[in-house]
Amino acid sequence: MAPAAAYLTDRDGLERLFVALRDQGRELVGPRVADGAIVYDRLQTTADLPVGWTDEQEAGHYRLRRRDDQALFGYVVGPQSWKKYLFPAETRLWRAERTEDGLRFLPDPAPEARYAFIGVRPCELAAIGIQDRVFTAGPYVDERYASLRAGAFIVAVNCAEAAATCFCPSMDTGPRSRGGHDLALTELLNDSRHAFLVEAGSQAGEAMIAALGFPEAGAGDMANAQAASARATEQAGRSMPVEGLREALLAQPDSPLWEDIAERCLSCANCTLACPTCFCHTIEDSGDLSGDHAERWQRWDSCFTREFSYVHGGAIRPSSGSRYRQWLTHKLATWWDQFDSSGCVGCGRCITWCPVGIDITAEAARFQAAARTEPAT
Repeated sequence: MAPAAAYLTDRDGLERLFVALRDQGRELVGPRVADGAIVYDRLQTTADLPVGWTDEQEAGHYRLRRRDDQALFGYVVGPQSWKKYLFPAETRLWRAERTEDGLRFLPDPAPEARYAFIGVRPCELAAIGIQDRVFTAGPYVDERYASLRAGAFIVAVNCAEAAATCFCPSMDTGPRSRGGHDLALTELLNDSRHAFLVEAGSQAGEAMIAALGFPEAGAGDMANAQAASARATEQAGRSMPVEGLREALLAQPDSPLWEDIAERCLSCANCTLACPTCFCHTIEDSGDLSGDHAERWQRWDSCFTREFSYVHGGAIRPSSGSRYRQWLTHKLATWWDQFDSSGCVGCGRCITWCPVGIDITAEAARFQAAARTEPAT
């Protein structure tokens, strides 16, 4: 099969892409610098991007610093993920009003926002694909998620560098996009040139390239893009020991390692909030004192909170060790049983944003090693 055609543009071409997406009635969302981090927020022009910024990441450590160039996408990933827009932190499901004829229930309609996501990393594309399966692939479809997802145009950016917390190569989710994008960019930057290789991943992407008139890229540009991805693969600072991991975790529900982790874990839920695939949520009902108005809201929750597993009589997972066991075994083991994939994409956010620096790859390796040394029964 012949390789897909690739095209070339510069920063002015990206500006024209932004204009074209807005002309389609889309709201542009992408990376920008705010509060000492690279966050996802509304964009107007390429000047809103984190021009000339990069991020330093390690376990429990995140800092921005200036680059010595004007790269637009010279960072890795920040604390937020795209679920902020596709699966919002809080959503009102319905409200009820008391009328002369009794209570009247008014469901909130599915949102109709049309986003253009700019700068989606390959690991994040994989995460969106996982949430697609969670919310739309089963017998019960989340209509709100489906509506937002159907309206999204995705401009991915292939990684040219990696952080010390990245392990996407071992999860087969990066540093190049495996699909799920409309357009994929690779930033090509040296002392004499600043360009972007553009590849289409959908008919909508192909139509956009044709409308903007981007010229075809040369063989040298395509080779440089591949070299950038190879460099990012080599820079990835961690690796997930995936072989036999599911079996190793499920075989050790009572391992003392869970309590060892619990002595460090704060049960703060930072890892689940930063994770691009975690989808735990709760439903809350509220009303006013008059009894004339009520609302039902869906809000993010976490399996790290004691209340999340509460049923009549108490919490099923009362200890930090049991809650960490739930998170890790679901993410890396039973997720396969539910959704036919891992629940982890190797973005490293849970490592970076853990206040005490717990490393999911190191903990997984400990359980895998313990399973190998367990005596046969």
